[in-house]
Amino acid sequence: MRSFEAGVPLLASVPADVARALADADVGRGLEGLHVAQLPGLLEQLALRARVQSVKASSALEGVVVADDQRADRIIAGAASRLRGCSEQELAGYREALDYVWQDDWRPLNVGLVLHLHRLLYSHTATPGGAFKTEDNLLVDRSPDGRQSVRFHPVSARLTPGATEELVARYNHERRLDRHHPLLLVGLAVLDLLVIHPFEDGNGRVARVLTNALLAEIGYGVARYVSLEQLIAESADDYYATLLASTHGWHDSAHDPWPWLRYVVGLLSRAYALFGQRAASAGSGGGKRERVKRYVLDQAPQRFRIADVRLALPGISDGTIRNALDDLRAEGRVAVDGPGRGASWSRRE
Repeated sequence: MRSFEAGVPLLASVPADVARALADADVGRGLEGLHVAQLPGLLEQLALRARVQSVKASSALEGVVVADDQRADRIIAGAASRLRGCSEQELAGYREALDYVWQDDWRPLNVGLVLHLHRLLYSHTATPGGAFKTEDNLLVDRSPDGRQSVRFHPVSARLTPGATEELVARYNHERRLDRHHPLLLVGLAVLDLLVIHPFEDGNGRVARVLTNALLAEIGYGVARYVSLEQLIAESADDYYATLLASTHGWHDSAHDPWPWLRYVVGLLSRAYALFGQRAASAGSGGGKRERVKRYVLDQAPQRFRIADVRLALPGISDGTIRNALDDLRAEGRVAVDGPGRGASWSRRE
């Protein structure tokens, strides 16, 4: 679509900072294969943790939140016998879509996959999914006083099926030509899909699931072990700002894709850096209590639970984790918000 008209010629000259981030991602991709062979137990635990974070973070970006964190975990694990309300239903739908893309039978990118991901997203709701929008939509910003301003005009409903088919065809064509770094092509494809905005709702979530799928297809599987959705949620302002910056002039193929591509490549580079740190921590020497402390201080999210530490550091008992946290709390470096296994801990900067 438009980015493959305007953006592909630009890819012949990659900005220096983007080239460095691409190189970092490529190094991470190489190390990923080593860790898969050497640390299968760790990767299994990281994958479970990333799955939970991805479902929660991507849903929360669209205002879909299950307030009870333990209840949300049960839904993501498929252990909830009954889903209560739209938020729980859509959380389960994102889980279905995310699990589907880790399968091997959807390749290559096709329009049917895009529609099927949307169908899965709404598979537990009364809202039918898996069909293109039937009415034109707008992307709007709302000011604190309630006024709205149009951020962008997506492709019209009438042109959406053809635009999506053209996007898929152009992406697959460029992949076959192998003229440019595949990460940049993935970035262009996701940008165009977000601008086409093919559905009445759920566009951002479909795009984020599809990002994981396309990255895995070209050999960058880090999203299995480090949640890209969580990293996006932590940098949401940059996510939306770079997307907006790269949409100006899109309808005339006169837009600048580099703000968005810079964000996407940087996101993947950060994911591989985190992946490397977690793998190194698992394989490093020192006592188990010290490993817990290093993880909490250097790698854990700002707020975390003992279950998060257990997932990141398999083979370390809850007792050892609690002892390490008690040490850090006595030093004034962490705080806890209550008693019990479900308590949340936070790092003090």
